[in-house]
Amino acid sequence: MSIFNSHKEYGLLAKLFHWITFIVLIIQIPFGFYLVGLEFSDRRIDLENIHILIGITIFYITLFRLIWKFFNPSATDGNSFFKGQIFIAKANHFLLYLCIFTITISGVLKKLYMGERLNFLFFEYGFNQDNFLLADTFYEVHIYTNYLLIALVTLHIFAVIIHHVVFKDKILNKIT
Repeated sequence: MSIFNSHKEYGLLAKLFHWITFIVLIIQIPFGFYLVGLEFSDRRIDLENIHILIGITIFYITLFRLIWKFFNPSATDGNSFFKGQIFIAKANHFLLYLCIFTITISGVLKKLYMGERLNFLFFEYGFNQDNFLLADTFYEVHIYTNYLLIALVTLHIFAVIIHHVVFKDKILNKIT
């Protein structure tokens, strides 16, 4: 298997970016909703720090994934999709990326406007002032964008199942 994409299938790196992002999001989203229900404590702070570190890691993986996607062709050989399907797929992928970036950025800004310092893996940063109104606004964006991400991932999974089962095309083979 090649590390680079071909017109028939995605390369090893694209597959790793795809599946690592999916698996980590499947863990991260319920983990975040679990955190919402916890009382304020040292344990919650420790778990939030893990959640933040994972979120920032997803951000970096997604950023590298987009850079990789820019330099590699998509596996489109053999697709017999009509233009509506192509548009929906591209719109869904664009919104998936947008949601991941929005979730991460809104979560980071929520914490920063709460007056906290954050470790961004390569550097540490914090504001010198609080703004709890902005923190609450970014928290709401963070939560609602997670709901949108769940809907988009669900649509993505259903589309793959329909293509595999109903249309009997080999779309799933390109990314596995």
